[in-house]
Amino acid sequence: MNSFIDNEFYRLIADIESKSEDEIYLHMVNKFLELPFLTQISIQQFLNKFEYWGRIEVENMNFEMIRDKAKVFYERSNEYVWLYEYLQDYRSKYILFSVLNNFYNFDFVNLRNCMENIYKHYFDLDIMPRRTDEVLVDIGAYIGDSCIDYIESYGKESYKKIYCYEISDENIEKMRENLRNYENICILKKAVSDFNGELYFDNNTDSSANKTAEKGSETVSAVTLDDDLTENISMVKMDIEGGEISALKGMKNHIKKDRPTLLISVYHNNTDLLDIPKLIADYNTDYQYYLRYYGGCYFATEIVLIAIPVKRDER
Repeated sequence: MNSFIDNEFYRLIADIESKSEDEIYLHMVNKFLELPFLTQISIQQFLNKFEYWGRIEVENMNFEMIRDKAKVFYERSNEYVWLYEYLQDYRSKYILFSVLNNFYNFDFVNLRNCMENIYKHYFDLDIMPRRTDEVLVDIGAYIGDSCIDYIESYGKESYKKIYCYEISDENIEKMRENLRNYENICILKKAVSDFNGELYFDNNTDSSANKTAEKGSETVSAVTLDDDLTENISMVKMDIEGGEISALKGMKNHIKKDRPTLLISVYHNNTDLLDIPKLIADYNTDYQYYLRYYGGCYFATEIVLIAIPVKRDER
């Protein structure tokens, strides 16, 4: 170890591993209760709005989210070490440390410092400086904002085709309008998953947070990417509110054969940050991993795993 970031990360892990699960939980609860009351309430309102990570109810001393994260720390701290040592640059390592330190110590300073403020969401030109002849698949395309960010980052001549998967009619209508001036973009009303069939969803008041489930007020066709797109693909961006693991399982063959660059949201539950890179590595070991952070200052969200295939002559 020869860096400040290494020292801080391994010190954090050592502290976690020195405690029982209950001690980790109590440490985290005490750190939360040391925060200003209005900050506690702000975090509570955010968590309980989306219900991805477990609830906090300060008035009832209910700290479900903290209990769930303490359990992951206790049972899987060695996997955080695996991920840290797999990451390819110190910016990624600093992001992982900052995210874990935010969860464990409710530290906001490092989280603020690691936020991306130069490049567009997903498209980091330091590690992906140019793209050519791209076949991009945008899973959870929302209103086309990521497509536009891609084109503005790399140019209209950088891609051959873009496939946009989205489940909401309202979002699709806005996406068609936003992308009307761009060619070779195919908009598909389908949910990408690990089976072909049907899924359900409820239209969320925040239309960017629509997610599929086994029941709901609206239905949408579910497809695997392996079956729905038989051509080679070169890049996949994915943000589908917790459905990322299922979608990755349904594109196992593309990951094995095409080796697309993967830009995957890894924050929609308490284990995706570990489970998603592990799953990709199970399918194909030809990837190098990076993390980038686009979220807020108080609770770590908008964490993106960037998995870039190693060039054949570099293996």
